[in-house]
Amino acid sequence: MTTPVTLAAIIGAHGVAGEVRLKLFGEGAHTLSAHKSFNDGALTMVKVRDDGKGGAIARFVESNSRGDAEKLRGTALTVPREALPPLAEGEFYHADVLGLPVVTDAGDTVGTVLAIENFGATDIIEITRAPVPEKGPKTFMVPMIPTAVVGWDAERLVIGAAFAED
Repeated sequence: MTTPVTLAAIIGAHGVAGEVRLKLFGEGAHTLSAHKSFNDGALTMVKVRDDGKGGAIARFVESNSRGDAEKLRGTALTVPREALPPLAEGEFYHADVLGLPVVTDAGDTVGTVLAIENFGATDIIEITRAPVPEKGPKTFMVPMIPTAVVGWDAERLVIGAAFAED
């Protein structure tokens, strides 16, 4: 059995009829509409729409009131990996990279992938240093470009040694 992939999280209620606000971890509300069942069938989505702020508003069969929606706050919406489309060359699911050990192309241990952000130009990998320094930054960021991130697999992420320097 494979680990489910989280596509969004319920961050609160929207209105009084049971709709919920979603924080999206994918490419928009349209990617969620390809799925009707979440969390091994525990939640069935009726509709989803973009909220115009980078998130989404959704309605689930199981949520018919504001109280129902509030009880869902903090729920991650997951689907089986098999339900996701195949990846093209160079694409990845964030879930596959988060938590990976990071080493340099020279073989030095650097830390662990903490987060992936995108501020418009490209994905940015945030790395927690290991060991955590007593002084100075405990994390640093590397752009997800070929000169910075040399490669990755299920075991580790490899960055150019120049990007690991203080």
